[in-house]
Amino acid sequence: MKNVFCLTGLMLLIQTIPALSQTAYSLFSRADSVQVTEIVSENADMYKKVGHHGPAVENSHYALRLYFNDSGAIDVYSKSGRGMELRHYKWYPSAEAQSQGAGCDEYYVGKTLGLGGFALRDGDTLVHLTATKGRTARVGDTKKGAFAELVSYGVPYGKDTVDVSVRIDMDSKGRVSVITAKELSGKKVQFMTGINYHDGQTVKCGDGFMYAWGPHPADVSQNPVAIGAGMFFNTSDYSPIEVLDDMLVIYTAGPVSEAVVKVVAASSKEAEINNAKRLESFMSK
Repeated sequence: MKNVFCLTGLMLLIQTIPALSQTAYSLFSRADSVQVTEIVSENADMYKKVGHHGPAVENSHYALRLYFNDSGAIDVYSKSGRGMELRHYKWYPSAEAQSQGAGCDEYYVGKTLGLGGFALRDGDTLVHLTATKGRTARVGDTKKGAFAELVSYGVPYGKDTVDVSVRIDMDSKGRVSVITAKELSGKKVQFMTGINYHDGQTVKCGDGFMYAWGPHPADVSQNPVAIGAGMFFNTSDYSPIEVLDDMLVIYTAGPVSEAVVKVVAASSKEAEINNAKRLESFMSK
């Protein structure tokens, strides 16, 4: 029993990034490793062909990536310093680089939505973002930071299909990121999101927030570090938190065309939020 408390076409566009920015983004084909701002593909599953499996974005504290497949999952890269790492390590630093302060890919998503990924709900049926008409991945700068986005076209939903965008916006001056799921034509659907967790982790829910802290399964790393993942949400927009075997989930209160949550990640590798007590303090404020 878990310890849970509830309080094929392909188009590439070249891009650049400001060197001194405290946010960064990365998107490239593994075939040539050329950084781009957009990948448009009739192939809905480019998981193995796109670098770090999909569009990614980072701030000074962590990086997030959207999987270029049907999972709808968002994964976390934990960091120990304040430098930008995506372009240099491409999500996978060596053990030697990690010993010298590089971040790590130790967040285990498995078959869940990870941290703030989205799916749909049709009655009592879970509907993943299964694209029948291809996908588009995008990354770029914003006035406040950077973003990464993945659009899934032709997702079967009820007797219709929908086009769903999931976008991560990171602020260059803060830790919290905004994740927005949107049906692009304005059709109304019920969205599902949340955070995953594992045995042995500290997992708590509060009024408009939830979080998990602890190491992820050892098969991800020989020396796993404790990782924190949290979510903020407007309680009037969502159902009460539901505790599943591997996720804390929320559903939009009804059919909507857009859903928004805010997420945060932390790690015992860093100097600021490096334990469960500090994460709880950050989330409860």
